[in-house]
Amino acid sequence: MESFQRIAENRILEAIDQGLFDNLRGKGQPLKFEDDSHIPLELRMAYKILKNADCLPPELELRKEIVQLQDLVASLPDEAEKLKQMRRLNFLMMKMDMTRPVSAQLLEHDLYAPKILDRLQSKPGKQ
Repeated sequence: MESFQRIAENRILEAIDQGLFDNLRGKGQPLKFEDDSHIPLELRMAYKILKNADCLPPELELRKEIVQLQDLVASLPDEAEKLKQMRRLNFLMMKMDMTRPVSAQLLEHDLYAPKILDRLQSKPGKQ
């Protein structure tokens, strides 16, 4: 094992002497460490590979498609097309709901929380 380390070390030193490491991207800049502590240890390598390949996990791809479709539906002037896209949006949201133990709408704090607050504030006798 030591012989492999010596060979590797010698090749690295030769490359440094030849200037092969002089024009590396990010040279002289601090390393950017990413916090992956929320990712299970056995999935970290797979997530890193997917991230480097610009791939999103299927749930995030679906979420991205839902957000894009919501924006599209909000901007459509044609009612027939809007209805068609809303049906597609409902299907995608149902698909996402099936992959989660809790409804996706409950997890959408920005959409759901104001509705709850409005309902609580509009109850008579409640402050």
